[in-house]
Amino acid sequence: MHGGRLKDKAIIVIGSGSGIGAATVRRLAAEGARVCAADINLAGAEAVASEVVQKGGEAFAVYIDLADEGSVNAAVASAADRLRGLDGAHINAADLRAIMQDSDALEVDLAVFDRTLAINLRGHLLCTRAVLPHLLARGGGAVVYTSSGSADSGEPVRPSYGASKSGLNAFMRHVASRWGREGITANCVAPGFTLTPEMEASGHLTQELRDYMMRQIPGRRLGRPEDIAGVVAMLLSEDGRWINGQVYNVNGGALMR
Repeated sequence: MHGGRLKDKAIIVIGSGSGIGAATVRRLAAEGARVCAADINLAGAEAVASEVVQKGGEAFAVYIDLADEGSVNAAVASAADRLRGLDGAHINAADLRAIMQDSDALEVDLAVFDRTLAINLRGHLLCTRAVLPHLLARGGGAVVYTSSGSADSGEPVRPSYGASKSGLNAFMRHVASRWGREGITANCVAPGFTLTPEMEASGHLTQELRDYMMRQIPGRRLGRPEDIAGVVAMLLSEDGRWINGQVYNVNGGALMR
């Protein structure tokens, strides 16, 4: 177990049914937080919450769909009610199916472009609108968004995804600038290539792909969800209270800036 720097903090993790979000729920709970795991995959979120409870932590799951404003508002209201307020939020959601269809500017289906921005940008606006009043009612709090190095790296593919993440970085800085004097911090984590259990179980992670990704990193291993979760936990804790409006590239050195 980790220390208690998040003891009794009430935090919602949106997009927590698997991967980085699930690892973040586990890390926050291990540091003493009371956590709401929100996901469109409710069964996945419930499994993560149950795991936390079995280990003596406090967590529960709620359903959320970032494409639906009513669903977002209901999920955050439910979390705030059960947690008796909110101290922080990690907004981590993305439509991974759309990423697989995100080709280039000439070929991409506009429905894929629209869906990507609806979840990765508009959905994050909806989550922020729902969360902020609860943080402000506490006298301040922290919001951490999951961005991507694709916002800066200039890829020949995934224009919709890269644009959405670049927009998210700008949106995060708006939140940090607008509400910083009211005790709000807003930051992004931008994960590099991160091996999730779901990715490894999918069968798509070939040795060729592993080798290729390793060649991009001046290090000895690829990323793990826990690597990202540790940075999120810091930004949500008092250790991160003097950090505002920043994008943290957590990528093993694949992108240095």
